[in-house]
Amino acid sequence: MNQNAANHTRLIPLWHYIVPLVIGGILGWGVVEFADHHMLNHFMGAFMIMTSFVLLMVWWYARWFALRAQDRAIRAEENFRHYVLTGKPLPSNLRMSQIVALRFAGDDEFPSLVQRTISENLSSKDIKASIKNWKADLNRV
Repeated sequence: MNQNAANHTRLIPLWHYIVPLVIGGILGWGVVEFADHHMLNHFMGAFMIMTSFVLLMVWWYARWFALRAQDRAIRAEENFRHYVLTGKPLPSNLRMSQIVALRFAGDDEFPSLVQRTISENLSSKDIKASIKNWKADLNRV
């Protein structure tokens, strides 16, 4: 599959749709149980509500931590690539979202696109739209 600006995002249906739906179901069921007048159901509802919040935090932070680690790796890789191509490190005023978008640019257009990004303060969407020679990144999760 050729990767480009239109198809480079990656969603895992089980992780992005099913898991939050199940967690939401547990939360909803817990609220219904908690609203019941029986003491045992009250306890079970509170337990389910607390469990759903813990699961929601685990679900959210598992993704967030992985993305932050990948962002650090991308920053180092793109800084090294810029140094190899230009003899200078990446400009420090680039935002992480811009660096992440710049990684898709081929070596032939990367340095000029970095300069254009700085001078025009391009958004990550604008950067991706400007890339003519798309360099696929199939390893990001």
